[in-house]
Amino acid sequence: MFRLILSACLSISVIACTTDKPQESIQSKPKTYAPTVTNQFLIDFEKYQLDNGLTIILHQDKSDPIVAVSTIVHVGSNREKSGRTGFAHFFEHMAFNDSENVPQGANRKMIEELGGTRNGGTWSDGTIYYEVVPKDAFEKLMWIDSDRLGFMINTVSEGALEREKQVVKNEKRQRVDNQAYGHTDHVIRKNLYPTNHPYNWTVIGDLADLQAATLNDVKEFYHQYYGPSNATIVIAGDIDIKKTKRLVEQWFGEIKKSKPVSDLPPQPVALSKNKKLFHLDAFAKVPEIRVTYPTVEEYHPDSYALDILGSILSDGKRAPLYQEIVNSQKLAPSVSAYQNSNEIAGTFTIRVRANKNIDLDKVNTAINQSLYQFEKNGFSDNDLKRIKARQETQFYNGISSVLNKAFKLGRYNEYAGDPSFISQDIQNIKNVSRQDIERVYQKYIKNKHFVMTSFVPQSQPQLIVDGSQQAKIEEEKIVSGTEKKFDSNQVTEYQKTPTQHDRSEPELGSPPLVSLPDIFTSTSENGLVVFNIEHNELPLVNFSLRVNGGTFLESSDKLGTATLLAALLNEGTQSKTPEELEDAIGLLGAEIEFSATDEGIFVKGNTLVSNYPETMELMSEMLLQPRWDTQEFERLKARQLNMIQQNKAQPFSVASNVFNKQLYGNNHRAGYPMIGTQTSVSQLSIDDLKIFYHESFSPKNSSLHIVGNITQQEALNSIENLTQKWQGDLVPQPNYNLPKAQPKSKIYFVDIPDAKQSVIVVGKIAIEGNHPDYYNFNVAQNRLGSGSSAKLFQTLRIEKGYTYGAYSLLRRKPYKAPFMAYSQVRTNVTLESLEIFKKLIRQYDEELTKKDLEITKNLLIKRNTRQFETIDNLINMLDNISLYQLPTDYVEAQQATLKNFTLNKAKNIFQAHADEKEMIYVVVGDAKTQLQKVKEFGYGNPLLLDRDGNLIEDN
Repeated sequence: MFRLILSACLSISVIACTTDKPQESIQSKPKTYAPTVTNQFLIDFEKYQLDNGLTIILHQDKSDPIVAVSTIVHVGSNREKSGRTGFAHFFEHMAFNDSENVPQGANRKMIEELGGTRNGGTWSDGTIYYEVVPKDAFEKLMWIDSDRLGFMINTVSEGALEREKQVVKNEKRQRVDNQAYGHTDHVIRKNLYPTNHPYNWTVIGDLADLQAATLNDVKEFYHQYYGPSNATIVIAGDIDIKKTKRLVEQWFGEIKKSKPVSDLPPQPVALSKNKKLFHLDAFAKVPEIRVTYPTVEEYHPDSYALDILGSILSDGKRAPLYQEIVNSQKLAPSVSAYQNSNEIAGTFTIRVRANKNIDLDKVNTAINQSLYQFEKNGFSDNDLKRIKARQETQFYNGISSVLNKAFKLGRYNEYAGDPSFISQDIQNIKNVSRQDIERVYQKYIKNKHFVMTSFVPQSQPQLIVDGSQQAKIEEEKIVSGTEKKFDSNQVTEYQKTPTQHDRSEPELGSPPLVSLPDIFTSTSENGLVVFNIEHNELPLVNFSLRVNGGTFLESSDKLGTATLLAALLNEGTQSKTPEELEDAIGLLGAEIEFSATDEGIFVKGNTLVSNYPETMELMSEMLLQPRWDTQEFERLKARQLNMIQQNKAQPFSVASNVFNKQLYGNNHRAGYPMIGTQTSVSQLSIDDLKIFYHESFSPKNSSLHIVGNITQQEALNSIENLTQKWQGDLVPQPNYNLPKAQPKSKIYFVDIPDAKQSVIVVGKIAIEGNHPDYYNFNVAQNRLGSGSSAKLFQTLRIEKGYTYGAYSLLRRKPYKAPFMAYSQVRTNVTLESLEIFKKLIRQYDEELTKKDLEITKNLLIKRNTRQFETIDNLINMLDNISLYQLPTDYVEAQQATLKNFTLNKAKNIFQAHADEKEMIYVVVGDAKTQLQKVKEFGYGNPLLLDRDGNLIEDN
């Protein structure tokens, strides 16, 4: 057993701890070392290797009755061959299909139905598969995961191959082709790396390569890279170490031994000249510039200094990029600079998404001026201290769940050679000096060649940086009838692999006991209600204060006030400039941020427990002593207007906003975006914000939630100053009248020219979050669209291959929220997808079975084992309790409801709140190719709307 001792003293500023050991120099990829730190926080793990070469890491954590399993296969897109790009990611999809001893489709359905969650991911250097399940399903997970790793390749079929091609294409359309700036990564890679470099192509690859993939390609890839010697499995959670070792040996031990796969050596690149590229982006509403420099690989000694350099250049009021571009010239609402280190090479990027109509030549000039100012003025010691202090808190946040611990241990093992490299990684960050930062700037940035991209709205080529060449981007042409048909239920004939152990499905273990934490409540003399949970696993405290009302307290001509006010409250206090407040928070390694929703205005914080009292004092000061900085107001107003523009470039955002407007109309706040409209925000003044603040903020309509390594008394002591100074009367909450219900279903269409996908949103106004039927309805509709095992996903993705995902939900809101179902489908199957939505929703209650209800009951009860694991989970639970007046034991009450839930009750509740004949349909897509077809849907001619949801007059 290896006991990894992590330092609680990453920062060198106000954190009160010391180390007796002198600082060591930054180290790169050591295979072994002795961790030397103090102020202990422990991660116990045991690492060993099976005879077949599979590396196993075990970590016991009995905080919650759950187990997380993470499998990293050391193969990413960097192992692909020319002409077969995107194959590592494609194989990840294939691996989630069938295997020899697990029923067809169970890999995607069973884990969710057992109360767990699962997913996978591929990046340039690797592929990961991960699950979290209640502990009683642990052996079933061993059975499923081992069968995927060792016994899946014989089962691959032409039907699965063709289906996953369609799914991956839909993923690319959703994440790349149908998104503003989606092709940027492709353009940068093609111009930064030589054609034979493993990073020359994107992870998702080229569609032509994907379409050409064959079963032989799949098998060749598996046999070359998917052996046990090329993988690490981390098992973390409520496990018995000895028993787990026996299970690992039983399920994974007989997988055939494989040849080791050598690590790729570092392959940094250098440019011989600057390259400037542009793209006229059909989705972009504002211009964006990126400047990318080649740098170094992950864990290289210089990567740590480059990472901090990015923060110093862009993060904070004193940052030179922020000062010049945002504050001085007002060219953009924000800037970013960051190091991205991968296994064999890295990049340093400066990114600016400018304000509307801004010439990117101006932004480019401002970037150069910023870098000159950095060279001339340098940076303060406080900047370095602030960044390091925040990194410490972020580190602990990054291991707050057993799954995240599994991720960390597995990634360090595969890419640094040892899971205990986590301690050296922290030490390397601590050791970064001013001289290191100045040196890497000179070595990798100053006067060095770069790739520059200008992505501008399609109609504004005048905004491109001068001297740029048009980037080569191959746009997909979607043509009806060109997609191959497939049988999603096809079973391949094969000879089953002989095994020593019985590989039939194991039984579930003993039911897990869900132990909810004690909740302490109290009401302060000023009316503030306080909720507190002690959670002692990590040296952290999170808090969330909610002032009820939020955007719903806005008047109809002041939409966006709450969002803008929340942003302004982050910018200084009466006694601290924005810069001074930023330093005060940063030097504590804390986060404090105001935000606004339709539920309230929130101030949320996260801090080390040692700095909690000081953090709460700062939060109180921000809440009670706003600075009302006029310069910051103008900047934030411009940023909000920029966000409104950018949202109009995102098809799903457009669909959501249009859907809400058609449901709620012009006289209900839910009919408008939470951030307001271009017209309303343009007219806001700082006086409007002051009025809203004084009229809406009161402790009597507020709740404070505190979770962490802190007692109830300590929590109350920390807010004595706040409760004495904050006074006010109860603020009445508005009660909006709903529009008349739709007499019949209607369909609306918003044109996004040349869209590769159509966004479909279906639904109707349902019930509010404190309605007695809220939980019951979510139980009733679960098998329609709650997850990948439900009907919408299984039909539209698994059976048809039309989409990357399809879901339904009812969000918990203080007002009557909509029940909605949604997906983003290939554009030439828009009509077919609409018909599937109609059929599944209309027939759902008739086709719901006792088996469906039993699956729902089981997964909802078991899901509670992982619903309250992290501090954030518990904060959200307290927020629900306070906002919707739930009893503190509401989880137990829900479980009792589930036990007595009948099939007739499920059907009746669904009928009452989800009648398809009362629903509206919104389609956002390419009108040129789809509008005429959608007329055949049967709900009359589609009503054409603009991107704000307004009726276009020539309908």
